Amino acid sequence: MPKLKTNKAASKRFRKTANGFKRYSATRRHNLGHKDSKRKRHARSGGSSLVHESDAHRIDQLMPNHR
Repeated sequence: MPKLKTNKAASKRFRKTANGFKRYSATRRHNLGHKDSKRKRHARSGGSSLVHESDAHRIDQLMPNHR
């Protein structure tokens, strides 16, 4: 049986914690120069949060070595 490989895109976006997978809010990674301050401020207030439990199984499959 071949090795299980981690999906690299998922490993850059999610971190495994004791309670699930941590994720960051959208629209805060790049191209911030043309976005207005209000849009960036509201995105920043979201900060990080956990992935919803209905989606956690999907990420668990993408990252099999992070269990």
